[in-house]
Amino acid sequence: MRATVLDDYQDVVPRLKATKELAGVSVTLHTLTERIADEDALIEVLRDTDCLVLIRERTQITARIVEALPRLKLVVQTGRLSGCIDLDACRKRGIEVQDGTGNPIAPTELTWALILGASRRLVPYAERLSLGIWQRTRSHLTDEGLGRTLHGRTLGVWSLGKIGSRVAAIGHAFGMRVVVHGRDQSREAAVNAGYEFIAERRQFLAQLDVLTLHLRFSAETRHLIGVEDLVTMRPDALLVNTSRAELLAPGALLAALARGRPGMAALDVFEEEPDGAAPYLNHPAILCTPHLGFVEQETYEAYFGEAFAHVRRFAESLQSGSGATG
Repeated sequence: MRATVLDDYQDVVPRLKATKELAGVSVTLHTLTERIADEDALIEVLRDTDCLVLIRERTQITARIVEALPRLKLVVQTGRLSGCIDLDACRKRGIEVQDGTGNPIAPTELTWALILGASRRLVPYAERLSLGIWQRTRSHLTDEGLGRTLHGRTLGVWSLGKIGSRVAAIGHAFGMRVVVHGRDQSREAAVNAGYEFIAERRQFLAQLDVLTLHLRFSAETRHLIGVEDLVTMRPDALLVNTSRAELLAPGALLAALARGRPGMAALDVFEEEPDGAAPYLNHPAILCTPHLGFVEQETYEAYFGEAFAHVRRFAESLQSGSGATG
Protein backbone atom coordinates (compact mmCIF):
# COMPACT_ATOMS: atom_id res chain seq x y z
CA MET A 1 0.00 0.00 0.00
CA ARG A 2 1.42 3.38 -1.03
CA ALA A 3 0.62 6.38 1.22
CA THR A 4 1.46 9.88 0.01
CA VAL A 5 1.70 12.97 2.20
CA LEU A 6 1.04 16.17 0.26
CA ASP A 7 2.67 19.56 0.79
CA ASP A 8 5.29 18.72 3.40
CA TYR A 9 7.04 22.01 2.65
CA GLN A 10 9.80 21.49 5.23
CA ASP A 11 10.28 17.74 4.61
CA VAL A 12 9.76 17.03 8.31
CA VAL A 13 7.08 14.33 8.23
CA PRO A 14 9.48 11.40 7.60
CA ARG A 15 11.44 12.44 10.72
CA LEU A 16 8.44 12.52 13.07
CA LYS A 17 8.07 9.96 15.85
CA ALA A 18 4.53 9.51 14.52
CA THR A 19 5.87 7.44 11.62
CA LYS A 20 6.35 4.58 14.09
CA GLU A 21 2.60 4.03 13.73
CA LEU A 22 3.38 2.49 10.34
CA ALA A 23 5.97 0.02 11.65
CA GLY A 24 5.16 -3.58 10.86
CA VAL A 25 2.51 -2.90 8.24
CA SER A 26 2.90 -3.08 4.49
CA VAL A 27 2.83 0.66 3.80
CA THR A 28 5.33 2.62 1.73
CA LEU A 29 5.37 6.27 2.75
CA HIS A 30 6.09 9.02 0.23
CA THR A 31 6.10 12.76 0.86
CA LEU A 32 5.81 15.62 -1.61
CA THR A 33 7.71 18.70 -0.47
CA GLU A 34 6.57 21.01 -3.26
CA ARG A 35 2.99 22.11 -3.79
CA ILE A 36 1.68 20.96 -7.15
CA ALA A 37 -0.98 23.46 -8.18
CA ASP A 38 -1.69 22.00 -11.62
CA GLU A 39 -4.32 19.25 -11.31
CA ASP A 40 -3.05 17.26 -14.29
CA ALA A 41 0.47 17.19 -12.86
CA LEU A 42 -0.85 16.23 -9.41
CA ILE A 43 -2.95 13.41 -10.83
CA GLU A 44 0.07 12.04 -12.67
CA VAL A 45 2.22 12.09 -9.51
CA LEU A 46 -0.53 10.39 -7.47
CA ARG A 47 -1.47 7.76 -10.05
CA ASP A 48 -0.11 4.85 -7.94
CA THR A 49 -1.27 6.20 -4.56
CA ASP A 50 -3.61 4.14 -2.38
CA CYS A 51 -3.85 6.62 0.49
CA LEU A 52 -3.60 10.41 0.60
CA VAL A 53 -2.59 12.18 3.80
CA LEU A 54 -3.35 15.90 3.69
CA ILE A 55 -1.74 18.64 5.73
CA ARG A 56 -4.78 20.70 6.54
CA GLU A 57 -6.16 22.65 3.54
CA ARG A 58 -2.96 23.08 1.55
CA THR A 59 -4.34 21.20 -1.49
CA GLN A 60 -7.92 20.96 -2.71
CA ILE A 61 -8.93 17.36 -3.46
CA THR A 62 -11.53 17.95 -6.13
CA ALA A 63 -13.96 15.50 -7.74
CA ARG A 64 -11.74 15.46 -10.83
CA ILE A 65 -8.73 14.36 -8.78
CA VAL A 66 -10.75 11.71 -6.92
CA GLU A 67 -12.18 10.27 -10.14
CA ALA A 68 -8.78 10.18 -11.85
CA LEU A 69 -6.96 8.11 -9.20
CA PRO A 70 -7.91 4.45 -9.76
CA ARG A 71 -6.03 3.07 -6.75
CA LEU A 72 -7.14 5.64 -4.20
CA LYS A 73 -8.94 3.99 -1.26
CA LEU A 74 -8.36 6.29 1.72
CA VAL A 75 -8.04 10.06 2.30
CA VAL A 76 -6.87 11.25 5.72
CA GLN A 77 -7.17 14.88 6.83
CA THR A 78 -4.84 16.10 9.58
CA GLY A 79 -6.98 18.05 12.03
CA ARG A 80 -10.68 18.52 11.48
CA LEU A 81 -12.36 17.97 8.13
CA SER A 82 -12.72 21.11 6.06
CA GLY A 83 -14.05 22.03 2.65
CA CYS A 84 -10.87 21.01 0.84
CA ILE A 85 -12.09 17.44 0.12
CA ASP A 86 -14.97 16.67 -2.24
CA LEU A 87 -16.75 14.26 0.08
CA ASP A 88 -19.51 13.43 -2.41
CA ALA A 89 -16.95 12.31 -4.99
CA CYS A 90 -15.21 10.15 -2.38
CA ARG A 91 -18.55 8.64 -1.34
CA LYS A 92 -19.43 7.73 -4.93
CA ARG A 93 -16.07 6.00 -5.37
CA GLY A 94 -16.32 4.18 -2.03
CA ILE A 95 -13.22 5.99 -0.76
CA GLU A 96 -12.94 6.17 3.02
CA VAL A 97 -12.29 9.61 4.51
CA GLN A 98 -10.91 10.11 8.03
CA ASP A 99 -9.98 13.18 10.06
CA GLY A 100 -8.41 13.92 13.42
CA THR A 101 -8.74 16.37 16.29
CA GLY A 102 -7.84 20.04 16.51
CA ASN A 103 -5.33 21.70 18.82
CA PRO A 104 -6.09 25.16 20.25
CA ILE A 105 -2.72 25.66 21.95
CA ALA A 106 -0.45 26.32 18.98
CA PRO A 107 -2.72 28.86 17.22
CA THR A 108 -3.32 30.63 20.53
CA GLU A 109 0.40 31.06 21.08
CA LEU A 110 0.97 32.24 17.52
CA THR A 111 -1.86 34.76 17.87
CA TRP A 112 -0.07 36.26 20.84
CA ALA A 113 3.29 36.16 19.07
CA LEU A 114 1.71 38.26 16.31
CA ILE A 115 0.00 40.64 18.73
CA LEU A 116 3.23 41.23 20.62
CA GLY A 117 5.43 41.29 17.53
CA ALA A 118 3.25 43.82 15.72
CA SER A 119 2.62 45.97 18.80
CA ARG A 120 6.33 46.29 19.63
CA ARG A 121 7.40 46.35 15.93
CA LEU A 122 9.85 43.51 16.54
CA VAL A 123 10.33 42.39 12.93
CA PRO A 124 11.33 45.78 11.45
CA TYR A 125 13.58 46.45 14.46
CA ALA A 126 15.28 43.06 13.96
CA GLU A 127 15.58 43.54 10.19
CA ARG A 128 17.26 46.93 10.58
CA LEU A 129 19.54 45.61 13.31
CA SER A 130 20.71 42.81 10.97
CA LEU A 131 21.90 45.62 8.69
CA GLY A 132 23.85 47.20 11.55
CA ILE A 133 21.29 49.94 12.17
CA TRP A 134 20.50 50.40 15.85
CA GLN A 135 16.98 51.00 17.17
CA ARG A 136 15.33 51.92 13.89
CA THR A 137 12.39 50.42 11.97
CA ARG A 138 12.34 52.49 8.77
CA SER A 139 14.80 53.86 6.25
CA HIS A 140 13.66 57.43 6.75
CA LEU A 141 13.27 59.16 10.10
CA THR A 142 10.04 60.80 8.97
CA ASP A 143 8.49 57.29 8.76
CA GLU A 144 9.65 56.20 12.22
CA GLY A 145 7.32 55.42 15.10
CA LEU A 146 7.36 53.71 18.47
CA GLY A 147 5.80 50.42 19.45
CA ARG A 148 3.36 50.23 22.35
CA THR A 149 2.57 48.11 25.38
CA LEU A 150 -0.72 46.25 25.81
CA HIS A 151 -1.49 46.72 29.51
CA GLY A 152 -4.65 48.77 29.98
CA ARG A 153 -5.66 48.56 26.33
CA THR A 154 -8.79 46.90 24.91
CA LEU A 155 -8.62 43.45 23.33
CA GLY A 156 -11.54 42.42 21.14
CA VAL A 157 -12.07 38.70 20.65
CA TRP A 158 -14.48 37.82 17.85
CA SER A 159 -15.86 34.38 18.83
CA LEU A 160 -15.05 32.92 22.22
CA GLY A 161 -14.51 29.25 21.37
CA LYS A 162 -11.58 27.01 22.31
CA ILE A 163 -8.95 29.28 20.77
CA GLY A 164 -10.67 32.59 21.48
CA SER A 165 -11.10 31.70 25.15
CA ARG A 166 -7.38 31.01 25.53
CA VAL A 167 -6.48 34.22 23.71
CA ALA A 168 -8.84 36.19 25.95
CA ALA A 169 -7.39 34.67 29.13
CA ILE A 170 -3.88 35.69 28.13
CA GLY A 171 -5.10 39.19 27.31
CA HIS A 172 -6.66 39.41 30.76
CA ALA A 173 -3.37 38.27 32.29
CA PHE A 174 -1.63 41.10 30.42
CA GLY A 175 -3.96 43.53 32.15
CA MET A 176 -6.08 44.22 29.09
CA ARG A 177 -9.79 44.96 29.05
CA VAL A 178 -11.33 42.01 27.17
CA VAL A 179 -14.50 42.49 25.14
CA VAL A 180 -16.21 39.78 23.10
CA HIS A 181 -18.39 39.68 20.00
CA GLY A 182 -20.05 36.71 18.30
CA ARG A 183 -23.03 34.41 18.52
CA ASP A 184 -25.05 33.30 21.54
CA GLN A 185 -22.42 30.72 22.54
CA SER A 186 -19.81 33.49 22.69
CA ARG A 187 -22.18 35.65 24.71
CA GLU A 188 -22.69 32.85 27.23
CA ALA A 189 -18.97 32.07 27.41
CA ALA A 190 -18.17 35.78 27.89
CA VAL A 191 -20.66 36.14 30.74
CA ASN A 192 -19.31 33.01 32.43
CA ALA A 193 -15.73 34.28 32.13
CA GLY A 194 -16.57 37.77 33.33
CA TYR A 195 -15.88 39.54 30.03
CA GLU A 196 -17.98 42.27 28.47
CA PHE A 197 -20.05 41.16 25.47
CA ILE A 198 -20.93 43.67 22.74
CA ALA A 199 -23.61 42.45 20.33
CA GLU A 200 -23.52 45.34 17.84
CA ARG A 201 -20.67 44.74 15.41
CA ARG A 202 -19.49 48.27 14.69
CA GLN A 203 -19.87 49.39 18.29
CA PHE A 204 -17.59 46.47 19.17
CA LEU A 205 -15.03 47.32 16.48
CA ALA A 206 -14.91 51.05 17.19
CA GLN A 207 -13.46 50.75 20.70
CA LEU A 208 -10.69 48.19 20.16
CA ASP A 209 -6.94 48.53 20.35
CA VAL A 210 -6.50 44.94 19.16
CA LEU A 211 -9.00 42.78 17.26
CA THR A 212 -8.36 39.06 16.91
CA LEU A 213 -10.58 36.82 14.77
CA HIS A 214 -11.46 33.27 15.83
CA LEU A 215 -14.68 32.55 13.96
CA ARG A 216 -15.42 29.10 12.61
CA PHE A 217 -15.45 29.24 8.81
CA SER A 218 -18.76 28.43 7.12
CA ALA A 219 -20.97 29.65 4.31
CA GLU A 220 -22.47 32.10 6.81
CA THR A 221 -19.14 33.60 7.90
CA ARG A 222 -17.53 33.67 4.44
CA HIS A 223 -16.68 37.30 3.59
CA LEU A 224 -18.57 38.37 6.73
CA ILE A 225 -16.32 41.37 7.46
CA GLY A 226 -16.28 44.14 4.87
CA VAL A 227 -14.34 47.35 4.38
CA GLU A 228 -17.09 49.45 5.97
CA ASP A 229 -16.76 47.35 9.13
CA LEU A 230 -13.00 47.73 9.23
CA VAL A 231 -12.97 51.50 8.77
CA THR A 232 -14.99 51.87 11.96
CA MET A 233 -11.86 50.75 13.81
CA ARG A 234 -9.45 53.26 15.33
CA PRO A 235 -6.49 54.54 13.28
CA ASP A 236 -4.05 52.99 15.78
CA ALA A 237 -5.86 49.64 16.08
CA LEU A 238 -4.31 46.27 15.19
CA LEU A 239 -6.23 43.50 13.41
CA VAL A 240 -4.90 39.94 13.83
CA ASN A 241 -6.16 37.00 11.77
CA THR A 242 -4.88 33.49 12.47
CA SER A 243 -8.26 31.91 11.64
CA ARG A 244 -9.33 32.04 7.97
CA ALA A 245 -8.60 34.67 5.33
CA GLU A 246 -12.05 34.16 3.83
CA LEU A 247 -13.71 35.74 6.86
CA LEU A 248 -12.74 39.07 5.27
CA ALA A 249 -14.33 40.25 2.03
CA PRO A 250 -11.86 40.22 -0.90
CA GLY A 251 -9.70 43.34 -0.84
CA ALA A 252 -11.39 44.69 2.30
CA LEU A 253 -8.31 44.82 4.52
CA LEU A 254 -6.05 46.52 1.98
CA ALA A 255 -8.78 49.05 1.17
CA ALA A 256 -9.34 49.79 4.85
CA LEU A 257 -5.61 50.16 5.56
CA ALA A 258 -5.39 52.60 2.64
CA ARG A 259 -8.06 54.66 4.41
CA GLY A 260 -6.05 54.56 7.64
CA ARG A 261 -8.36 52.33 9.69
CA PRO A 262 -7.21 50.06 11.22
CA GLY A 263 -3.62 51.20 11.42
CA MET A 264 -1.96 47.77 11.41
CA ALA A 265 -2.62 44.13 10.65
CA ALA A 266 -0.91 40.81 11.39
CA LEU A 267 -1.88 37.89 9.16
CA ASP A 268 -1.11 34.18 9.24
CA VAL A 269 -3.76 33.14 6.69
CA PHE A 270 -4.40 34.07 3.09
CA GLU A 271 -6.80 33.08 0.34
CA GLU A 272 -5.40 30.56 -2.19
CA GLU A 273 -2.16 29.95 -0.32
CA PRO A 274 0.69 30.37 -0.90
CA ASP A 275 0.26 32.66 -3.92
CA GLY A 276 -2.53 34.65 -2.27
CA ALA A 277 -0.10 36.15 0.24
CA ALA A 278 1.60 38.25 -2.44
CA PRO A 279 -0.61 41.40 -2.22
CA TYR A 280 0.09 41.68 1.52
CA LEU A 281 3.85 41.14 1.53
CA ASN A 282 6.12 44.13 2.14
CA HIS A 283 3.15 46.30 3.09
CA PRO A 284 4.48 48.70 5.76
CA ALA A 285 1.42 48.19 7.99
CA ILE A 286 1.17 44.39 7.78
CA LEU A 287 3.13 41.65 9.54
CA CYS A 288 2.82 38.41 7.55
CA THR A 289 3.65 34.84 8.56
CA PRO A 290 3.29 31.76 6.28
CA HIS A 291 0.31 29.99 7.96
CA LEU A 292 2.22 28.82 11.01
CA GLY A 293 -0.75 28.42 13.36
CA PHE A 294 -0.38 24.63 13.50
CA VAL A 295 3.19 24.35 12.22
CA GLU A 296 5.17 23.24 15.26
CA GLN A 297 6.55 19.98 16.64
CA GLU A 298 3.87 18.87 19.12
CA THR A 299 0.98 19.65 16.78
CA TYR A 300 2.60 17.81 13.89
CA GLU A 301 3.26 14.79 16.09
CA ALA A 302 -0.37 14.77 17.24
CA TYR A 303 -1.79 15.32 13.76
CA PHE A 304 0.32 12.65 12.10
CA GLY A 305 0.05 10.22 15.00
CA GLU A 306 -3.71 10.19 14.38
CA ALA A 307 -3.33 10.23 10.61
CA PHE A 308 -0.90 7.32 10.46
CA ALA A 309 -3.02 5.35 12.95
CA HIS A 310 -5.87 5.62 10.40
CA VAL A 311 -3.51 4.46 7.65
CA ARG A 312 -2.28 1.56 9.78
CA ARG A 313 -5.79 0.37 10.64
CA PHE A 314 -6.83 0.57 7.01
CA ALA A 315 -3.76 -1.34 5.83
CA GLU A 316 -4.36 -4.04 8.45
CA SER A 317 -7.99 -4.37 7.37
CA LEU A 318 -6.88 -4.85 3.76
CA GLN A 319 -4.35 -7.46 4.80
CA SER A 320 -7.01 -9.33 6.76
CA GLY A 321 -9.39 -9.16 3.80
CA SER A 322 -12.04 -7.11 5.63
CA GLY A 323 -11.34 -3.69 4.14
CA ALA A 324 -12.41 -1.94 0.97
CA THR A 325 -10.81 -3.07 -2.25
CA GLY A 326 -11.37 0.10 -4.33
